Amino acid sequence: MEKEKQQLDFTGILFEENMEVLRPQLIRIGGRIYRKNPIQEQAYQHEEEDEDFYQGFTECAEEPCDGYEVIQTQQGFQCTVKAPSLLYKHIVGKRGDTRKKLEVETKTSISIPKPGQEGEIVITGQHRSGVISARTRIDVLLLTFRRKQPFTHFLAFFLNEVEVQERFLKFQEEVLEKCSMDHGVDSSIFQNPKKLHLTIGMLVLLSEQEIQQTCEMLQQCKKEFIDDISGGKPLEVEMEGIEYMNDDPGMVDVLYAKVHMKDGSNRLQELVDRVLERFQASGLIVKEWNSVKLHATVMNTLFRKDPNAEGRYNLYTADGKYIFKERESFDGRNILKLFENFYFGTLKLNSIHISQRFTVDSFGNYASCGQIDFS
Repeated sequence: MEKEKQQLDFTGILFEENMEVLRPQLIRIGGRIYRKNPIQEQAYQHEEEDEDFYQGFTECAEEPCDGYEVIQTQQGFQCTVKAPSLLYKHIVGKRGDTRKKLEVETKTSISIPKPGQEGEIVITGQHRSGVISARTRIDVLLLTFRRKQPFTHFLAFFLNEVEVQERFLKFQEEVLEKCSMDHGVDSSIFQNPKKLHLTIGMLVLLSEQEIQQTCEMLQQCKKEFIDDISGGKPLEVEMEGIEYMNDDPGMVDVLYAKVHMKDGSNRLQELVDRVLERFQASGLIVKEWNSVKLHATVMNTLFRKDPNAEGRYNLYTADGKYIFKERESFDGRNILKLFENFYFGTLKLNSIHISQRFTVDSFGNYASCGQIDFS
């Protein structure tokens, strides 16, 4: 069974790689769409390969975007780019080769702050078209390597009411009592009850300025539509029933509890979908889905080896290496049969938090960098 699973996983990887060639990833910048070269991206592992990557994407970014703010100076034209210092090295490249190539091909001069210093990248040139071309290529580089960074934060509702935590522990106790003989089922794969949450979207925030920008975006959402949807009151929801992520109940990796509005309305789903849409439009969240799948993870096989693991979001290290996490699935058929409609309790959702991954507060919950309250 395990050998068959590994073969299926390998086949799935090959299929995904082929689909990347047939349907390359598109990057939207300033109203234009650019095609990204997936073959060169997969080769990237270290900073010294930035030059090769740059050669791979320039052909897809030749058409400049006119939506940038370019000012005319005594020396010609100038445009600035705001970017976190962590990404500067990808514009500089090994021995400065990426910057030099950009400057030569666009006939511009590119000034980049020193490592560790926050500031703006400044592009100057004699021709406006050259400055815009350099800006477009820099934006593609920044966006591409930003997507290689591991997620740092996420937007979420905390599910930390006492009733729900106690019912979760009851669920764990009964599952272990009745299903511990099933393959892969043991106490190590259960969620920490203090960390129960509903994720709206994952974020890569690389500076204090970006955290502040996220806080401001949440405040805008509150003013523009959250207050109307919530009525200025907490959303009363029920956490009831369980479901699994994949298509084989005999080989489950993630089991989650379902959440729905107590009044039967669609207000929670509407609210989180509109928040997701707004953050995707701003570029703070990469568009992967059109709708939020509301779920509270209660069992995850990644916890077996790493209690701090956080699901499918551990994909890349900071230098772009793909992380493959081997996991031992569990047989969830009896759990699904016996606990299909398990009732975890009622909650009043009153706050959306900007939560920091791998960091906890004094209560054992994820540390919050900011929040908005409905009431």
